[in-house]
Amino acid sequence: MERVADYPRPPRLERSTRRVRIVLGGVTVADTTEAFRVLETFHPPSWYLPPDAFAAGVLRPAPGGSFCEWKGRARYWTLAAGGRVAERAGWSYLDPTPAFADLADHVAVYAGMMDACFVDEERVQPQPGGFYGGWITAELVGPFKGGPGTMGW
Repeated sequence: MERVADYPRPPRLERSTRRVRIVLGGVTVADTTEAFRVLETFHPPSWYLPPDAFAAGVLRPAPGGSFCEWKGRARYWTLAAGGRVAERAGWSYLDPTPAFADLADHVAVYAGMMDACFVDEERVQPQPGGFYGGWITAELVGPFKGGPGTMGW
């Protein structure tokens, strides 16, 4: 079991060899055993996949961006497959801060905007609230930031 309350702040980047798979429009659009997890206090991990884990043509640049105090400036991606389009459902960092340099060009997605996301064939639950992109698996113990009343944590 992992207690997200014990995760560090500032966050930690961790390489993972667990199988990560994403389904959209009934199609497996990404599959890898070479992902990274970002672990931050009270957040379920966000999973970042290398660009070659995504099927050709799935990722389309999306407008806008945002800024993370730890990782730097993010860009957004629209994912499309099997007749489904998920606008601004993914994000990445072209030039992340030095502590997160390994994330360059890796893409994370909002689990709630996909048909399903899996870690080692366990279907994940999206982090509450829609703002954060963490993936909740059975080994995680909350509480999780993102739901009503948690923004000030």
